[in-house]
Amino acid sequence: MATNRFIKDSGLTARMTLVMFLLGALFVGLVVGLMFAVDSPGLAFLIGVGGIGVAFYQWWSSDKVAMRAMRAREVTPEQAPELHGMIDRLCALADMPKPRVGIADMAMPNAFATGRSPDRAVVCVTTGILQTLDAEELEAVLAHELSHVAHRDVLVMTLASSAGIAAGMLTRGAQFGGLSRGRDSGGAPAVLIAITVSLVVYAISFLLLRLLSRYRELCADRSGAYLTMKPQALASALTKIAGGVNAIPQRDLRAGSAVNSLFIVPAVRGMTLQTLTATHPSLEQRLEQLARIQAELGRPTA
Repeated sequence: MATNRFIKDSGLTARMTLVMFLLGALFVGLVVGLMFAVDSPGLAFLIGVGGIGVAFYQWWSSDKVAMRAMRAREVTPEQAPELHGMIDRLCALADMPKPRVGIADMAMPNAFATGRSPDRAVVCVTTGILQTLDAEELEAVLAHELSHVAHRDVLVMTLASSAGIAAGMLTRGAQFGGLSRGRDSGGAPAVLIAITVSLVVYAISFLLLRLLSRYRELCADRSGAYLTMKPQALASALTKIAGGVNAIPQRDLRAGSAVNSLFIVPAVRGMTLQTLTATHPSLEQRLEQLARIQAELGRPTA
């Protein structure tokens, strides 16, 4: 990991390593299991290679996929001088490469970061967040997003999310391979085994990603707050964004669902509820952490 001035978090590093190891082991186990379960081991192997290809594609083009999903555009310093100026200052403060900058024409106030490496990263904000936050709050949000880039947790989330896609591909391949054997030769049991194993892999990867996603958001809150030394600005921004998201019609929230796990605040209603399926910690938990940092820094609370 490249050196930068964001605070290091050994807990995040350990969790990312564990998640990648477990999901890699699950994927290998799934491929090997299906090679024994279906009548065509070669087919299972080829689908496994296809799953790896999907993971590689997501890694290689994660920035383009996310930007396309949000209908966002990359902007130059001439097109968005204030936004670029903030990111320039924060990158200099953090001693990290400057990512590309994007804007999505969307009323929902939000922001996200994506990309396979700090050199290929992009930090994107919506027009809604530019209209909702003041300069200090927006800077706090950008520091949060730059922390994701510096810690490379976006890359891990992108690769890890491929496990579910690969599991689905393998399930369909196993169904094809099993059904090709015919009912009399045991094709149906093979299909049931393949579906069961694939569902287990998907369920485990789903929970692991949620646990990692919630921790990485808390880590980015901490890192961004310590970088700017203004945790109260991030707390105010999170509160405003959450209120803005809750005011957006449900049909418009669905427009950002493709990158929901990357948003600083999830584009869902009732974000204060903490569940196993939540991609983000509750707003209360995040505000409590920022309040503790505020007290530690000895600054008056807002």
